[in-house]
Amino acid sequence: MSPSHPRTPRQVINFSKQKGKEIIANFDGGLITSDAGIVWIAELDKKLGITEKFGNCFQDHRHQSYVDHSVHELLAQRLYGIILGYEDVNDHDKLRHNPALKIALEKLNELEDKKGWLAGKSTINRLEYCPETILDQKTSRYHKIEPNFEAIEKSFVEFFLESYKKPPLSIILDMDVTDDQVHGNQEGAFFNSYYHGVCYAPLYIFCGHHLLVAKLRSSNVDPADGALDEINSFPKMN
Repeated sequence: MSPSHPRTPRQVINFSKQKGKEIIANFDGGLITSDAGIVWIAELDKKLGITEKFGNCFQDHRHQSYVDHSVHELLAQRLYGIILGYEDVNDHDKLRHNPALKIALEKLNELEDKKGWLAGKSTINRLEYCPETILDQKTSRYHKIEPNFEAIEKSFVEFFLESYKKPPLSIILDMDVTDDQVHGNQEGAFFNSYYHGVCYAPLYIFCGHHLLVAKLRSSNVDPADGALDEINSFPKMN
């Protein structure tokens, strides 16, 4: 007769309530997901207001009575997907049915309604890409979300400054260039002999673990191209 073992207390993780409903995670099995960690990320995002602040950097020219997904929701869905490892926009045609992502985006009604989905690849693609031939997004039929690139770039620095209660005595900026390999005929991508492939060469500027600049560039430019301009654009910290 095998000895009896005391049962381990049931582990339950509680998240913030949504629309009066409890959100919990346990280890009882049943219908499971490998993407539940995004719910934690969403809680942190709500606390820091990252996607909300980025959402304010866009002007939405869409007729609001026909809008199912706000700019903030589209940004959050895209960023959460990248965090989960789904980098391609095409992935969202499946992710739009992901229950963990729906909870992270506070779309509980969509969980109950089988017809309710998150945004698909076409909607998200129109958020992050607009052909250069479209000069006025306000009058465009399909590309009506206009980014303010200056405000987006400024947001990175603002997040950095907000992390300090008072200005630091000194900071050390770490500038780095890396390769972003491409697998198609993307505009501005060139063969780079150093990286042995067709790629972009984005410029990054960090201060510690804080990202201050992420600038996508073609790979046929000098590694230091634009770095001084980016540093000179930083606000003075008195």
